[in-house]
Amino acid sequence: MSAVAVVGAGPTGTCLVERICANAAELLSWPSLDIHVIDPYPPGGGRVWRKEQPDLLWMNSTAADVTLFTDESVQCEGPIRPGPSLAEWLGRDPGLFAPRPVQNAYLSHVFQRAVKTAPRGVRVHVHATRVLDLADVPGGQAVTLENGRTIEVDAVILAQGHGDVTPTREERSLAGLAAGSGLHYVPTGYAADLDLDAIPGGEPAIVRGMGLAFVDLMVLLTSGRGGRFVREYDEELVYLPSGREPLLHVGSRRGVPYHSKTGYPFRGVRPPVPRFLTAKALGEGPWNFHRDVWPLVRKELAFAYYHELITAHPKRSRVGWEEFQEAFAAEEWGSLAMRRLIRQAVPRHLDRLDFERLDRPLEKIRFGDSAGLQKWMHGYLATDLDRRADPAHSADHAMILGLLSVYGVLAELGISDPWFHGFFSYVASGPPGPRLEELRALAKAGVVTFLGTDLQVGHRDGRWWAQSPSVPGGVEATTLIEARLPAPSVSRATDPLITALRDRGEAEESAGLLKVRPADRRLLDRSDTPHPRRFAFGPWVVGGRATGGFARPGFNAPLFRHADALARIVLSETVATQISHVA
Repeated sequence: MSAVAVVGAGPTGTCLVERICANAAELLSWPSLDIHVIDPYPPGGGRVWRKEQPDLLWMNSTAADVTLFTDESVQCEGPIRPGPSLAEWLGRDPGLFAPRPVQNAYLSHVFQRAVKTAPRGVRVHVHATRVLDLADVPGGQAVTLENGRTIEVDAVILAQGHGDVTPTREERSLAGLAAGSGLHYVPTGYAADLDLDAIPGGEPAIVRGMGLAFVDLMVLLTSGRGGRFVREYDEELVYLPSGREPLLHVGSRRGVPYHSKTGYPFRGVRPPVPRFLTAKALGEGPWNFHRDVWPLVRKELAFAYYHELITAHPKRSRVGWEEFQEAFAAEEWGSLAMRRLIRQAVPRHLDRLDFERLDRPLEKIRFGDSAGLQKWMHGYLATDLDRRADPAHSADHAMILGLLSVYGVLAELGISDPWFHGFFSYVASGPPGPRLEELRALAKAGVVTFLGTDLQVGHRDGRWWAQSPSVPGGVEATTLIEARLPAPSVSRATDPLITALRDRGEAEESAGLLKVRPADRRLLDRSDTPHPRRFAFGPWVVGGRATGGFARPGFNAPLFRHADALARIVLSETVATQISHVA
């Protein structure tokens, strides 16, 4: 009897189970394999996508852009097992942003289908508990469970996804200040996991962060407290307060929210990328991301952007694509010749791609008072909503496709950079357009006030305070909310298995992520020695950022390619010893 343990039953673990089942018949010479899936939460959704969440919380991808089934675009050695996207499974509008409990039902369907269609002799066992520890035994691994059982398997794959961490020193200090001053402090975390009831209504609350975590908190603290959005006769969205919502004063490093999702189907030809970001162009590592990688990334993204602009909107360019691409390929990004080429080819300044303006739109802008900043932000939100809904700006969508391609390439090369992950999320992984429209309505109703860029937060005279160089002065409040997820950190992980492995030197981190050997995802110990029977996969693993989100149909998603490759390695290289299971 052979066996594999998959620790984690969320989307990452579900994809691995499906790929192991899909490859088992080809790679195993005997028809007998037990797959042990271990997670306190039900398989499919796991913890993050559990069904016990408010319907108010949506997915941030359209239903048509979500799948956990391979299709003909996926370039992998294992068999392709097509299945419906979320939109097809629901039989609903492809542009729907589904509530998270609905996504849970879809993920549960994917898991159950993988189990039901597994080859004869392949059995999937679900253990609703946690793994406490691993130990080497002859020919395999002993997996100690929190429920008292020990299971012996050939190999273990860690696929826990995003895990909890202990607070940072700053967070502990702020929590201590709150406790000593009678203030409210909401730490980092998933909105659905936080206790928001203690936040008083009708009073100011400082919010640090303007990404997806902020959008979820915004929804729960407004609509979740009885407020309503209505359409005026001119179709403008208006917020009707309940009186129970706090007054949110929000700022961040950029000072603006993530860009909204595009609200139109992309009709153009997929940009011909990747082209410039290659292992050959990068040379031998190690690499400094901003010096060695970012210039090639920018060139790749610009190539995707201008390909769509020139081919789909030729009247906005003075040259044809063939002429442009030849000259573009010959020049280095940022060079004088490159800038001259773009100016000559694209006459309108607003049609040119400006990465600095895109990344930091509030940079070096100063306002005389808060009213000036609020007016600018209202216009910024309106412009973003209009642009992301207008196919005349489909070059933006093409650049997002380029970002997805770049993300996959970086994953293949084992390159992971926190700054770039933030840039990617800001540009390509923002909230649904309706959420940004709600934010604008909340700002007009005075429920949300924008604080600006490079937000600084502190404590003085028994209250929280916040200020930004965007405007003079600042704001005080009795509540401080960290509207962001905790950064990955193996050294601060609370997962008992990660803690046990880390403390013994059997697991190590790099930039907060779990270290693995990129070629086969084998877990590396403190001396960088790969373990022959331990693997790790997912967004908390070095090189795994591109596997953390949901796959888009027809896009040769890294999630499928990497999960398939890992499943085949585990089945062919480690599942070879008959092991008995110990209760």
